[in-house]
Amino acid sequence: MAEGRLATLAADLVAHWQARKESIAGKAMIVAVSREAAVRLYDELVKLRPEWAGDDVGNGRLKVVMTGSSADPAHFQPHRTDKRQRKLLEKRFKDADDTLELVIVRDMWLTGFDAPPVHTLYVDKPMQGHGLMQAIARTNRIWKDKPGGLIVDYIGVGEELKKAIKQYTRDAGSDREPVDTSGRALQILLDTLDVLRKEFFQGFDYSGFQHPQRALALLGPAMEHVLKLDPEPDEKGRNRGVRAYLDQVAKLTTAQALAGTLPEAMAVREEIAFFQAVRVSLIKLTRAGSNLSRFEKEAALRQLVAKGVLVEGVNDIYGTLGMSKPDISLLDEQFLAQIQAMPTRNLAAELLERLIADQIKARGQKNALQGKEFAAKLEEAVNKYQNRGLTTIEVIEELINLAKEINEARPPDGMTEEEFAFYQALAENESAVRELGHPVLRALAQELTNKLRKSATINWQNRKDSRARMIAMVKVLLAIHKYPPDRQAEATEKVIAQAELLADAWAAER
Repeated sequence: MAEGRLATLAADLVAHWQARKESIAGKAMIVAVSREAAVRLYDELVKLRPEWAGDDVGNGRLKVVMTGSSADPAHFQPHRTDKRQRKLLEKRFKDADDTLELVIVRDMWLTGFDAPPVHTLYVDKPMQGHGLMQAIARTNRIWKDKPGGLIVDYIGVGEELKKAIKQYTRDAGSDREPVDTSGRALQILLDTLDVLRKEFFQGFDYSGFQHPQRALALLGPAMEHVLKLDPEPDEKGRNRGVRAYLDQVAKLTTAQALAGTLPEAMAVREEIAFFQAVRVSLIKLTRAGSNLSRFEKEAALRQLVAKGVLVEGVNDIYGTLGMSKPDISLLDEQFLAQIQAMPTRNLAAELLERLIADQIKARGQKNALQGKEFAAKLEEAVNKYQNRGLTTIEVIEELINLAKEINEARPPDGMTEEEFAFYQALAENESAVRELGHPVLRALAQELTNKLRKSATINWQNRKDSRARMIAMVKVLLAIHKYPPDRQAEATEKVIAQAELLADAWAAER
């Protein structure tokens, strides 16, 4: 083994892994040529990153997994493990949230071992044929946003890998290149970056994005710029320009996960991080990104870790836009005034729409009538805006008025939210209000709330007999309080619908 080679390999591996982790979350395996090489490489890595070591199998970010015995040399002994300890290491390595992220192996775990979070294989051992295929299979398991596995070849197995894939996969009769050694992912990254520059940010000056504070200042104007590019709604009512932007940056992020450690990709990593910051912010504040998965959002945020302040700004998007973070249950006058004063009008409209939609959803989970009523009003305002029936300034005004109306639709003193929800269901019938008056309806709503809560059992709303008992109880109470007979069936239906919203919460109280 050439003197100093493992030290050089360790330095390269540390730099590569650090860059790799910025592109994609997960773990890696390192294949050494011998047990001696595995132990020595571990020592070289720990010299560079002492914090990777651990004092036992239960902690540490780097481990050697190999066979061992009491007859082995002294420097092998710290890595000697029994069956139980290896099981613990296996459990840790397969757990995406565990700190163990790198293992050095010679033969163990290269076959018959499945750890989906593994996306990178560092190879420093001659391999071929089926054994090589088994090894690279460690990296290609489907997991979260992993676009594919990466093989880092330190020994020259590239040609053997091509042969093995041709021999052992359905690509055997194909003429296409079985392994991406030609930089296709890098070319996709550079091409997509060019599209973003020319088609989405042409005419928008985002110079200085390399500096976190400048990048933060650019976030709001950049979002406003994207929102105005193609504001027409798509078939699902989402801003087409925003949707196209989100898709392009997702494509860029996937390409970066595959080619992000190449020098050409590293040279543009800060520009990519800025585009991703804009994407994350749009996802947080617009309906266009509302159905993206949690993993996609996490993947986008992970790209920004190196930017420090920028990540903080993306997480605290309200602070970035110069506003205090709102209490979603009550959009107060001060916050609404801050939105109305925003110079980025399209962004203000999107922000308001998203916040009000979230508030209506939360309200609708407790009050069926209010949820339905306010959702209809929001939909009407948004449709008029999308169909050019309202200007941006007019829709902001209408949305602010709706937010104020939602704020005012709260229980009067002496009534809980649950009691008020039943009261509104009963009072929707004007003849009931005229004949009984508010005090009687109020007392009826409070009695309904009390008795329905006490009678609630787990999953009652999905069981015919339990639901029938609830309906019977409501009918008796309506009759006792002399609710208009011709309206009792309709009122019963509304009361039961409201009770079903609260069913799970009530059952959990018991």
